[in-house]
Amino acid sequence: MDTSDPNIVFDEQGVCDYCNNFKNEIQPNWHTDAQGEKALALLSGKIKAEGKGKDFDCIIGLSGGLDSSYAAFIAKEKMGLRPLLFHVDAGWNTDQAVGNIEKLVDGLGLDLYTEVINWEEMKDLQLAFLRSQIPDQDLVQDAAFFSSLYKFAHKQHIKYIITGSNFSTECCREPEEWGGYLGIDKLLFSDIHTRFGKRALKTFPLVDIFVYKVFYQKILGMQVVMPLNLVPYVKKDAEAELERRFGWQKFQHKHHESRFTRFYEDFWLPQKFGYHKRRAHFSSLIMTDQMIRAQAMDRLSRPEMDEQFLTQEFEYLANKLGLSVAELQVIFQGENKTYRDYRNKRWAIGMGTNLLRMLGLEKRFFR
Repeated sequence: MDTSDPNIVFDEQGVCDYCNNFKNEIQPNWHTDAQGEKALALLSGKIKAEGKGKDFDCIIGLSGGLDSSYAAFIAKEKMGLRPLLFHVDAGWNTDQAVGNIEKLVDGLGLDLYTEVINWEEMKDLQLAFLRSQIPDQDLVQDAAFFSSLYKFAHKQHIKYIITGSNFSTECCREPEEWGGYLGIDKLLFSDIHTRFGKRALKTFPLVDIFVYKVFYQKILGMQVVMPLNLVPYVKKDAEAELERRFGWQKFQHKHHESRFTRFYEDFWLPQKFGYHKRRAHFSSLIMTDQMIRAQAMDRLSRPEMDEQFLTQEFEYLANKLGLSVAELQVIFQGENKTYRDYRNKRWAIGMGTNLLRMLGLEKRFFR
């Protein structure tokens, strides 16, 4: 991490606050040994007991990427659960992601439900966000994924949501300045879409952060479970195990299961705003002893994808969104803005996040 995060703080020894947070908050509370195994067994028993008589005792949002794929494997093979695999097709799946999902469904013998987002509404909302000129361009996909999952789980009375969120590959969270907005803010979505959107969002799923954090979880009792924090989870070992068991194929980098996210993180964000999310991704692996800093700096010294490929992806993105390459180029070269240029309730979301940290319910460093 570097000062492209404008709020990073270094102590007297030159250690940044991300590393200090990992050492002081995450490591002491992260158990993947016998203590974690015991906690996993207790959690499994609880989910099984509450799921008796139901078709499924939990649900897993599956993207085809490593974290969600390994979470599905752990839930079925290590925890003995009966999960429903839930996939949201927002129009940007890579063939590799689709193949991985199919291999896991077949290999684990689980049922899959796929929610297909109305493409015209998805496209309109993504275009509105692009024209807003903010760095938080993956918010639209995130909203589609998580809102659909929460809505479906609520409708089907599924209490437990298994997630691939973890400390091992995600202990260094991307700072807010880099497009890491803290959640689904319906006020922000509404203002951006009102200004730049062209069609009504009649079916697009949009569940506000306070609805799923307070109403769904605190009032209705829905629980989000992170089993990867209770088992040894090493990126290269998990990739190898999934490949050996199911023929699952690893990606070149995190989030490459989505064609839009891959382009956004490898081209749009670094070339338009100067932000490299790989810094945070590699920092997580460095802190968890899965990568050395020299390797990370070498990877960062060159683009993740070659220039010719990214040029082709720029053309693909423009065509898929109904724009000419020149029209997308005009947006790309437009004046950069932030969420602060639009109506939002970031202050309230920040208060809620700080409260969770004070209560010890959130260990990652949010900024």
